[in-house]
Amino acid sequence: MTSAANTLLSIFDLEPLGHNRFQGRSPDNGWTRVFGGQVIGQALYAACKTVEARQPHSLHAYFMLPGDPAIPIVYEVERLRDGGSFSTRRVLALQKDAAIFAMSASFQIAEPGYDHQMPMPAVPMPEELPGRDGMERDVLPHMPEAVRAYYRRERPIEIRPVEMSRYAADGPREPKFNVWVRASQTLPEEPALHQSVLAYASDLMLLDSSLIAHGTSVFDRRVQSASLDHAMWFHRPFRADDWLLYAQDSPSASGARGFSRGLIFDRDGNLVASVAQEGLIRPRPDRA
Repeated sequence: MTSAANTLLSIFDLEPLGHNRFQGRSPDNGWTRVFGGQVIGQALYAACKTVEARQPHSLHAYFMLPGDPAIPIVYEVERLRDGGSFSTRRVLALQKDAAIFAMSASFQIAEPGYDHQMPMPAVPMPEELPGRDGMERDVLPHMPEAVRAYYRRERPIEIRPVEMSRYAADGPREPKFNVWVRASQTLPEEPALHQSVLAYASDLMLLDSSLIAHGTSVFDRRVQSASLDHAMWFHRPFRADDWLLYAQDSPSASGARGFSRGLIFDRDGNLVASVAQEGLIRPRPDRA
């Protein structure tokens, strides 16, 4: 198992502290702040540990302060309600007794009902796109330095963008971005872990789609970017260690905030999850 895969599993190795409290740690990857997807995933996994025989169907979260990777994060889970079909949990993520993140999550028993979905976009399958070696040989040499550094980084989530050319093109484009993602190694047979890993991955590049219409990206130093809130809905079973298409778009940007949406499909075209996020995309020409 690669070090990156071990890092992913260690992220979700939460330490029980008693009284619905858990402690999570951040990987030593040299980042100056905790990755937002890590906090979402850990918070969801902590909430899952307080619910029996029900799976999460939605979460709604707010980022309040940047986390310090050197300090463990304490997750306090409040059991708001356990009804006949649904359970509700509230989670606070704390560092030095200060809240850096808050999330509400709802869980439901499995039950039948009406079923429909939107179709998956017509895009190349992941095997038709360049892998790590192909990216290094054919794609990254033509990309800006910040983009090369990001895609060369070893990470626990494998990423294969469909429209990679957006980073090399000048000028505004349609604000859509399709990316195949999967955990880099096989995960244990635990649905809550797969859902938490997908929650982790859902914050990887969603905000960036709001900048495509403006001919730039989060890799541009003249843009100050940060996730502000994050919502996610789980629709159908899936495995986070098999390829999932993350189809993203951005209907609006205003007030230094970008709004982005994502539909996540398995490789058979089943819609397994939906995501929405608003984030800070503040122009900073003084950083040029």
